[in-house]
Amino acid sequence: MHSDNKIIEVVAGVLMRPDGSFMLGSRPQGKPYAGYWEFPGGKVEPGESALQALVRELQEEMAITVTHATPWLSRLHHYEHASVHLRFFRVWDWQGEPQPQEGQQFAWQPPGPSSVEPMLPANGPILKSLQLPAVYAITCAHEIGVAAQLQALATGPAHGLVQVREPDMDRQQLQAFVREVAAIVHARGGKVVVNADPAWLAGWPVDGMHLNGSRLRQLTQRPDIAWVGASVHSAAELQQAGLLGLDYALLGHVQPTASHPGVTPLGWDGFASVLAAGMPLPVYALGGLQAQDLETARQHGAHGVALMRGAWQ
Repeated sequence: MHSDNKIIEVVAGVLMRPDGSFMLGSRPQGKPYAGYWEFPGGKVEPGESALQALVRELQEEMAITVTHATPWLSRLHHYEHASVHLRFFRVWDWQGEPQPQEGQQFAWQPPGPSSVEPMLPANGPILKSLQLPAVYAITCAHEIGVAAQLQALATGPAHGLVQVREPDMDRQQLQAFVREVAAIVHARGGKVVVNADPAWLAGWPVDGMHLNGSRLRQLTQRPDIAWVGASVHSAAELQQAGLLGLDYALLGHVQPTASHPGVTPLGWDGFASVLAAGMPLPVYALGGLQAQDLETARQHGAHGVALMRGAWQ
């Protein structure tokens, strides 16, 4: 790559329906990769903010007026001729019905394997990210008791992703607990990741692992398991998680929390400033939050909220 390569700023919009489905568009004839599927968008013009560019592009491409969008992911792609800085927004509300303005096709997709192809190669991780739920739940059997925790998992809201984090359990206790958690969560359509020594997890009925800060810092390559996330506290750690190709990160602590007394919280401005350095993967806001903080978290660039005590109350 030449050092004089200019960076082209590009925006893309992910139109979201309440059921979690999203819209893809085909690339028009006459453009590179014509007929390939992607998220609609285009270049940021001089003097435009990313959001202004998104509103204009979606008006031009699909004749809709964006009324509510939140920042989501940002990625840098290097091509022979240029480098592209791609900013994704999730679009929650708009006026009008999408109509092709450039001869392209549109298709609503449920989260999971895509039904349209060929797909632009860079979109694989983006599609995987759209499978992640808005609320990420973390167990706290060490506070509420194992029986109460299993009861909450079985009868409370169904959580799409549950992290088992029980630092006081030894390996055997944790294995037994994970089996019970996985049976409940899998039956309700969710996934389970475990925050523990990765060497323990072989043969356990889990979907992935969650790395604490020290395990993240020691890694040189992504563990070979379907879902891998990490806890991060700085822009540098977030970039490390992105370089390793992890699936999500938890960033905190946003508000004061009982688990970390005496640690100064980031606050929402601090949270957003860490994300401003780049969001190569979905980031959950963590620390002293409730489900009703979801919209605030999204406005500040979060994928969603991660809840420990707040998930089981």
